[in-house]
Amino acid sequence: MAIAAGFLSILVIGLILYFIFILRQLRSINRQLSKRLSEQTRQPISLQLVSKELNDLAIHINQCLQAEETLRLKGIREEKSLKEMITNISHDLRTPLTAIKGYHQLLAQTELSDDQQKKLEIAQKHANELGLLVERFFEYSYLVNAEPALDRKRINLTNLVAECLAASVPVLEEHKLAVQLEESPPIYVLADQERITRIIHNLIRNAIQHSAGTLHVSLYEADQAILSFRNSIRSGYNIDVKRLFDRFYTGDQARSSSTGLGLSIVKLLAEQLGGSTDAALQDGCLEIRVHFPLCRNEH
Repeated sequence: MAIAAGFLSILVIGLILYFIFILRQLRSINRQLSKRLSEQTRQPISLQLVSKELNDLAIHINQCLQAEETLRLKGIREEKSLKEMITNISHDLRTPLTAIKGYHQLLAQTELSDDQQKKLEIAQKHANELGLLVERFFEYSYLVNAEPALDRKRINLTNLVAECLAASVPVLEEHKLAVQLEESPPIYVLADQERITRIIHNLIRNAIQHSAGTLHVSLYEADQAILSFRNSIRSGYNIDVKRLFDRFYTGDQARSSSTGLGLSIVKLLAEQLGGSTDAALQDGCLEIRVHFPLCRNEH
């Protein structure tokens, strides 16, 4: 009995030591994975184990990590290729479009019948729409490829929003859109005025393309300055708010003249300024919010 008890004790101690060793190796795996995440290293998991199962686990983890790294690098290459393609397309379209508009101007100076004049006006309208699309492509390709050189300064966002809306009144009235700007005390942000103006105008253009009824604009403070554009959605639109700021996404099934780049440009510019974007859809009413860093100091 004493021999059996002694053997059993040795076996229990051996199992305890083995489990402790296994736990140490699992902790080592966790530490190495945490280091990869926190320091963004590409170091493979390395272990010296006596357990075949844990050795196999480490091998499979490294295989998964390598597959993920391969996909990441492939995504970077594809993203770079797509950006270059957008840049090239926007440049290539500008030249023939300029020629088309030039010939339209020459034709407009000639004697045309009423029917020919109407057809020319239709052609000019579509050429102008195409020009706006090309400019949107060009703007996006410039923003994603250029290094942002920001001229940050204290800006009265309340006044800037009011000025941009006032400048857009003719085109808003042309599309039969009313605007309700909620009164707010002056809110100051630390931002680049050119970029923040682009954001506001892109939000206005987006509302013109997709809004039905009154456009409600408000500005308020939380941890950041928040600019809100809220409007009802036209019938026939199926909006997925999770994809709203994705490049080339459009909720218009017919697509009309939208590139799906307007809100992705808003998101890109907001992030360059240290802000963010989000959206909500409720009862057929879409609200788009842009967050900007506040500037609380007077000087």
